[in-house]
Amino acid sequence: MDAALKAIAEPNRRRILRLVRDDELSAGEIASHFDISWPAISQHLGVLKEAGLVDERRNGVRRLYRARPEGLTELQAFLEELWNDRLTALKREAEREERRQHGKHE
Repeated sequence: MDAALKAIAEPNRRRILRLVRDDELSAGEIASHFDISWPAISQHLGVLKEAGLVDERRNGVRRLYRARPEGLTELQAFLEELWNDRLTALKREAEREERRQHGKHE
């Protein structure tokens, strides 16, 4: 999960993930969407691959990339648990306030 968090912390890597979310794209096709150097794109793709967020497939001399949604599964579970815990605490506080307000009116 730490590698995934580190990978998606960088805005260009998030943009790359959005590009390859639904389509398999070559590194060149990905690079055409950015105003950064080819080595920088290659490095970003390497980080995403190491974090398990993209798959790389060779097609002749081309390297094709596609997002691996399951790469974010652990992070998604963590965020859902965190969010649910917060919502549960908020609900308890709202119910406590409701009881306090209701008690004042009787």
